[in-house]
Amino acid sequence: MWWIIIKTAIAAAIIVAVSEVSHRQPRLGAFLLTLPIISLIALVMSWQQHRDLPAISRLARETLILVPLGLPFFVPLAFAQCFRLDFWLAFVIGLALAIATIGLWLWLTPT
Repeated sequence: MWWIIIKTAIAAAIIVAVSEVSHRQPRLGAFLLTLPIISLIALVMSWQQHRDLPAISRLARETLILVPLGLPFFVPLAFAQCFRLDFWLAFVIGLALAIATIGLWLWLTPT
């Protein structure tokens, strides 16, 4: 139970920090978003909890593939002003793009 509370607290702290920093300094906020902080913490906590290297290796391989596939999410948000999109429309379009690219990969590749 403590692991869940610790993981939740760390994730919440990171989200709040990025949100607060990005409001004042967007470049620093973007830098913090690009760091694989959650991935690093999840890998370490998974190792501490389960000590299962094959599972961690598979998780790392899957993450290595899925991160680039999720990047289309940011395209509509990055160009929202150019195309006169409001936040929510750009967000939904980005989400649809990410779901499409990741979904296509999951559908076309064996497990």
